[in-house]
Amino acid sequence: MTLDTVKHASETPGVEQPWAELGLKKDEYERIREILGRRPTGAELAMYSVMWSEHCSYKSSKVHLKQFGEKAPENDAMLVGIGENAGVVDVGQGYAVTFKVESHNHPSYIEPYQGAATGVGGIVRDILAMGARPVAVMDPLRFGAADHPDTKRVLPGVVAGIGGYGNCLGLPNIGGEVVFDPCYQGNPLVNALCVGVMKHEDIHLAKASGAGNKVILYGARTGGDGIGGVSVLASETFDDSKPAKRPAVQVGDPFQEKLLIECTLEIFKEKLVTGIQDLGGAGLSCATSELASAGSGGMRVELDTVPLRDSSLSPEEILMSESQERMCAIVEPGNVERFLEICEKWDVIATVIGEVTDGSQLEIFWHGEQIVDVPPRSVAHEGPTYHRPYERPAWQDALQADDAGELARPADAAELRAQVLKLVGSPNQASKAWITDQYDRFVQGNTVLAQPEDSGMVRIDEDSNLGVAVATDGNGRYAKLDPYAGAQLALAEAYRNVAASGAKPLAVSDCLNFGSPEDPAVMWQFAEATRGLADACQILGTPVTGGNVSLYNQTGEVAIHPTPVVAVLGVIDDVNRRTPIAFSEEGQLLYLLGDTRAELGGSAWSQVVHDHLGGLPPQVDLAREQLLAEVLISASRDGMIDAAHDLSDGGLIQALVESCLRGGKGARLVVPDGQDPFVLLFSESAGRAVVAVPRSEELRFTDMCGARGLPATRIGVVDGAEIDVQGQFSIPLSELKQAHESTIPGLIA
Repeated sequence: MTLDTVKHASETPGVEQPWAELGLKKDEYERIREILGRRPTGAELAMYSVMWSEHCSYKSSKVHLKQFGEKAPENDAMLVGIGENAGVVDVGQGYAVTFKVESHNHPSYIEPYQGAATGVGGIVRDILAMGARPVAVMDPLRFGAADHPDTKRVLPGVVAGIGGYGNCLGLPNIGGEVVFDPCYQGNPLVNALCVGVMKHEDIHLAKASGAGNKVILYGARTGGDGIGGVSVLASETFDDSKPAKRPAVQVGDPFQEKLLIECTLEIFKEKLVTGIQDLGGAGLSCATSELASAGSGGMRVELDTVPLRDSSLSPEEILMSESQERMCAIVEPGNVERFLEICEKWDVIATVIGEVTDGSQLEIFWHGEQIVDVPPRSVAHEGPTYHRPYERPAWQDALQADDAGELARPADAAELRAQVLKLVGSPNQASKAWITDQYDRFVQGNTVLAQPEDSGMVRIDEDSNLGVAVATDGNGRYAKLDPYAGAQLALAEAYRNVAASGAKPLAVSDCLNFGSPEDPAVMWQFAEATRGLADACQILGTPVTGGNVSLYNQTGEVAIHPTPVVAVLGVIDDVNRRTPIAFSEEGQLLYLLGDTRAELGGSAWSQVVHDHLGGLPPQVDLAREQLLAEVLISASRDGMIDAAHDLSDGGLIQALVESCLRGGKGARLVVPDGQDPFVLLFSESAGRAVVAVPRSEELRFTDMCGARGLPATRIGVVDGAEIDVQGQFSIPLSELKQAHESTIPGLIA
């Protein structure tokens, strides 16, 4: 094979190049030629193709994402915002926390175990690159119909990959979601979140500054796995007629990653790096161009010095490889020897592959021949920007007019009871213990809350008991009905979950999963959801610190429901004051906080009982969400409540069942005068929670709610071994337990 050098490319402008096969559009290829003043070399074409993909360049989404910056609320806690590997917030006592959620959707459909495992590995390295020790992971998941044969193929592999990688790293998996819906058939969503902790002075950024500083690649050897993955996976849908568009999925080695983590943390401790970047999507193409772009000069790289697993790899393949467990560091010459010593101690391969220059170009050489000579910003940060056409789909009005409130309701108490059992045993509402039991939730010994709690919570300081809580939420059914409100409801639920555990919500990360941006209806959904989330974050005072966009989530022409997954991080001064969901003491008084309206659009009841999606989602009242959060946090801090559970999917009855089963105690429920029992149990009105109040605290608690103007209705008491809705029905906990816990093992195991 003749090597395409820069000189040769300048002399042969008419050579045909495979830009289309690499996912580039004709105008994008012409723009590359304009930037360079010549045709690109093969290596340059490879770099631009991966870095200008949807996944890396956000070319279809960034015109909408800029709202997160433009509408960002003032927040003194924000230390590092959008644009770095992950956002960082101040949580007090000199600590900073970094967190981010990303997607690994398409690889997880092709090869479930490795796709999910490397999703975990990638997000952990993003957190590590900020200078933090990773302390916990979470995984919001979406699969096709629970009884579909392919779900039985995909789900166990994804779960095993998440558990296998995270467990081997010694990171507790403290939360997430598992949702089933036919719209995800053939296109599951595997989102992964990681949380890391550091001191303020330990924050690191991805930049290459200081002429003469060395570029060191360390970690695993580079192989042929994942080549072209970002470009092709982010630019094409799954179409069986195009098998060539399905590249190899990355292969993970969690034991190598564990060594890399400990090695990197020791390097940080000795302050040996001036900049650092993990190698994930787009591999070396991304790491070198982003480091150089964010720095003060240029960079020269000797690509033939990169340690390889496969000696037959071409320079283009080395640049595009997404082999895992790799990092790239910028190190002053005087620190190189010590850097390499620490790597050798941890049995981590480390190689000086280049240096920072005082020029302005990213230059890459292969056995002495120059194969790349590009302005790094043009690769990393100045890719195409698309103003995709979008319009409200013609079917939206009919969908919203198909009101779930018109569906047949239970005719009598016996049917009401039967529908409760059907709901709590449905795949989305059933216990996910079969899945979460495969994850180590308590390794490291600092987990204080984990699934099925409202939010995961970890202690970050053993002396003060300072902690952070994280929740992820997203309801694609709500977003299909109204993407603006659906995104706000996702934020509101995650915000509410964090507050219900006693933590104060601080900041947001998001993973925006949508269909093809080339479809104006999908692009409208994306634009509306992004606008809704930005508006709501501004009102709630929770800035978006970073996140991910995943597009082309569809099979053929059929897109998934718009699925904005929102993660909210909160801080709690003392984890001993946390609030669990379990009703654990008989005699506790049950109070319903908030207003219940007949809101059934997109509800679990409408799906489970009628297989229906239509109408409008629950109303969003962000002021009420703030008020509810303040009450829940104050009540937790001052010992006024023993348990709290937010109300969301499945409504009040779902929350009661989960809290009763979690604590092993029943509940007697009294339907308030004038309230329809059906609406009380199944409505999914937002801004609500159920709390268990000790009798000794009832007056103090109700006085606080009254003073703040939050509706608080006494609806029952913790008592017995059944859920008894007086005047309607009773169900023994043993029967509820069987319905709730047998579904997933029966479908998947």
